[in-house]
Amino acid sequence: MIKVTAGKEDAERCNQAFTVAATAVASGVGVSLWLTGEAAWFAVPGRAEDFSLPHAAPLGDLLASVLALGTVTVCSQCAARRDLTLGDLIPGVRIAGAATFVAEVVADDAQALVY
Repeated sequence: MIKVTAGKEDAERCNQAFTVAATAVASGVGVSLWLTGEAAWFAVPGRAEDFSLPHAAPLGDLLASVLALGTVTVCSQCAARRDLTLGDLIPGVRIAGAATFVAEVVADDAQALVY
């Protein structure tokens, strides 16, 4: 489980979380990527593609790989604060709250990384 708390305002920290998630999923590790705070915007079509960081893999590609083999979740409160609904998000991204986050963390000896 990887929780991203930063967006464009902290590009390196944000990209690091997506890179770790994509690397883990490519290695066969089950990944649940949570987008919180300003990172919630990356669940909106086109937003990840607009992100740029020198010497880093494109965020849109990283997100697509996680979506293909893992799960991507936007925090329900973060979505509400940004007036985002499922209809606003990339297909396959879900919205869930703290209870789901806690259930995933305690399930099957999961480990959480927060960026």
